[in-house]
Amino acid sequence: MEDIVIAIFRSGTPLIYVALAGVIAQRAGIWHLGLEGLMIAGACATILGIVLTHSIWIALLGAIIICVLGSVLFWFVVEKLKANQIIAGLGLTGLGLGGTALAVQSIFGTQAAVSAPFGLPRIGSAFGAFGSLSILVSIMPIVVLAVWMMLRRTRFGLRLSASGEHPFAARGVGVNPSVMRLVALMLGGVLCALAGAELAAGSLQIFAQNMTAGRGFMGFAAVIFGASHPIGATFAALFFALVGALGIRAQLMFGDRIPHDLLLALPYIATVLGVWFSTQLRGGTKANNSFGELRDQ
Repeated sequence: MEDIVIAIFRSGTPLIYVALAGVIAQRAGIWHLGLEGLMIAGACATILGIVLTHSIWIALLGAIIICVLGSVLFWFVVEKLKANQIIAGLGLTGLGLGGTALAVQSIFGTQAAVSAPFGLPRIGSAFGAFGSLSILVSIMPIVVLAVWMMLRRTRFGLRLSASGEHPFAARGVGVNPSVMRLVALMLGGVLCALAGAELAAGSLQIFAQNMTAGRGFMGFAAVIFGASHPIGATFAALFFALVGALGIRAQLMFGDRIPHDLLLALPYIATVLGVWFSTQLRGGTKANNSFGELRDQ
């Protein structure tokens, strides 16, 4: 049982960070399908930063800067160039996937996986079996609480929600929805960098092409499943991680009796079913969309 809990936290923490980034963007009126691209950019920057600088803190800073710059680019394309945000988000994901592969090829002259000599600091042996988890896992509940308080208990959160739901009314009281979306996307960039860092340097200490394997999209699905609420998205991400952990345990227990590919697909099947179930609870496709006013024309 303890092993399953550790596996859930280990695989669920990156999903939670990226889901929180999606929640913040959603509150600002942005359907952020670029989470996958930012997440893999953060993973790549972290490992390459460790290899090149031998400092985890410089590597984390570099990952955050790259993801924030990617978020600013996304904002510019959506807000200033008036591009469709769904297409722009998918384009950002493609840029992240292709850009990281190009970076590894340019620096190391190979497309093989890159290993780092060390990863993120651990919690410590004082916590027993949980001591192997990274510090990003330990601070994850604090980050979730901080995002919840920011969105639900601060003036900034109120302005952010107003900018997403009623941008015209927000502008009427002196709030610039475009600037609020920029801030929201930049905060999301920081969270995506932490998600990528935990994925690559939390336990694996390695970067490989396409290693996110759709986790950014699973994070976006957690936003929908969790009704754009930080706590709801967190539990949705943990649910997806639980299904993944049970799939791994099933591989060990049942061996060849269940198709291997089916067990690997369980988290993605759970994602689809979770989004469908969440949509049905809120009235199906005919439900009112609270983000109807996406543009401040």
